[in-house]
Amino acid sequence: MLRSPRLIRVTLSLLAPGIRCRRPSVSVQKLFFRSYTQTWTKVRHPWTCSPAKWPWLPSPQHRAAVPCSDLASQKYTLIYAFPAIRVLRALSRLKLAQTGITVFLLPAVYYFYLQGQVSFSLLSYTTGIAAFAAIMLYIISHYIQRVVGMMYLDHTHTTLKVAHLSFWGHRRDMYVPVSDVMTLGDTGDSPGEAILRLKRYSCSDTMYFSTRLGRVKDKNAFEKVFGTLS
Repeated sequence: MLRSPRLIRVTLSLLAPGIRCRRPSVSVQKLFFRSYTQTWTKVRHPWTCSPAKWPWLPSPQHRAAVPCSDLASQKYTLIYAFPAIRVLRALSRLKLAQTGITVFLLPAVYYFYLQGQVSFSLLSYTTGIAAFAAIMLYIISHYIQRVVGMMYLDHTHTTLKVAHLSFWGHRRDMYVPVSDVMTLGDTGDSPGEAILRLKRYSCSDTMYFSTRLGRVKDKNAFEKVFGTLS
């Protein structure tokens, strides 16, 4: 493990008080700092290295879906839209506001209870509401984030852009290689089902969409990703 020159000098001074550690020269300091920075960069940013240096990294087809400026700059065609995503967005933000207000009022109720101005029943009731609101917020947000709002396909039919909601109710886009998306036959879903699953070969994460409640804007492009709908 690499250590700073100052830490090395202190360690040597403790082990051998009679030995005086000299400050390394400027050239040595530059060499040490350069090697330490290179090592830290490799650990912090492994995705920027070439596959030859990192053979254990997954291939681009099985790499996790991460928003990228290069992918975002491409042109995409809308192939699927879920109009009710606006209702889910409003519900998500409403639950956030409700939970925030409940948690904000809870310390005040405890304060008045310690002052003897609030009964224990009211304290228990308020605490139960706050706990229930937090649990419901987690459950609702967990499933709302997995609902696909829109899907786009680039002109080369190699990248699928999936739009969904974040925990705070904001739009979030992710880019998935088409070769990593399971068809409806691979997921075991029937095209006539109300809820379909969006799954990938590279991970176990599952998202949901519906061809009944949603709208398929481009059937040909949609079938190139998920297979035939008939």
